[in-house]
Amino acid sequence: MTSSVSHDLAVSRASLDDWTVITEWAAAEGWNPGLSDAPSFFAQDPEGFFVGRIDGEPVSAVSVVHYGADYAFLGFYLVRPDQRGRGHGIATWRTALAHAGDRTVGLDGVVAQQDNYRRSGFAPAHRTVRHSGVAPQLPVPHDVRPLTDPAVVAAYDSACFPADRPRFLRHWLAEDGHRAVARVVDGRLTGYGVIRPGRDALRVGPLFADTAEDARALFAGLTATAPGREVAIDVPENNAPAVALAEDLGLTPSFETARMYTGPVRPFAAERVFGVTSLELG
Repeated sequence: MTSSVSHDLAVSRASLDDWTVITEWAAAEGWNPGLSDAPSFFAQDPEGFFVGRIDGEPVSAVSVVHYGADYAFLGFYLVRPDQRGRGHGIATWRTALAHAGDRTVGLDGVVAQQDNYRRSGFAPAHRTVRHSGVAPQLPVPHDVRPLTDPAVVAAYDSACFPADRPRFLRHWLAEDGHRAVARVVDGRLTGYGVIRPGRDALRVGPLFADTAEDARALFAGLTATAPGREVAIDVPENNAPAVALAEDLGLTPSFETARMYTGPVRPFAAERVFGVTSLELG
């Protein structure tokens, strides 16, 4: 699929190789993308990534990734700095957004773009605040264990997210450099989390847990091999215990977005979301 627009911009679906360039743009914006995120993103919906080119050179990008028949997530809305203000971004946006069809679309919008997103039909649900800092050295409870089988957490994950995403989880848990742990108390799963390398800090996400105590235990397990290193976690502000936990761990706010939707989403356990998976894919 290729769409030609004005100003000699051509918008087409992007390849995984194309996305290495776009990831560099995201890093330049201070978004601290994970070093191995792209393969998992493309595994979920390889048709959901779009790039605008002028004379073959990429100048703009957007992703709109499907999660089933009812939900999609928009991310990586970027225009190369020297090409901004020329309409390339909105042209790429329109082509990419058509990929969502009649699905509800979510996004995590940076402050500067939130008014534009409102005009495009997105309504704010809550703020998400990135908390960053040096990982404290914490005792790891005996019931926190390594996680390698996505089937173990598939149902738990689905209860904490607006869509089922088994394909994504298979890749996210096994991706190069990703480390996952789960907590099992009296034979019952009480949460799980993933940590992965990023450009500026280790990224924690998701961090899904029944309680703040479970989330702290999981965070301890995730950072057990990284005391003294910089970590970052994107915390939904509507979960007060999650915000309190991040502050108690010595992490401080460093970046904020707003979770926004174009319509209703499937009910999910927002009180279990102590850290979102990714600002790019929800």
